[in-house]
Amino acid sequence: MKFENRKTSERPEIEFTADVRARELRFDKGPDPEVRFSGEPEPRSDWRTERENLPSRVQEKVVYRNARVRLLIAGEATGPDP
Repeated sequence: MKFENRKTSERPEIEFTADVRARELRFDKGPDPEVRFSGEPEPRSDWRTERENLPSRVQEKVVYRNARVRLLIAGEATGPDP
């Protein structure tokens, strides 16, 4: 994951990846995902998901089979260098 104003060879200072697979997955209530970073000054961050066998908006009470979600989160401290 790259920030718009970074050099292509540079990577974010913080990266987090989670990969979840399920044979069957059902949502009683549709999710409302949110990723927040805090700090002074405002940190630069980005996140995205990659899905398999899941629509971009899941439906409540529907069973999805062989589902996969991969979450990628990247952040960068924006304060002065020590």
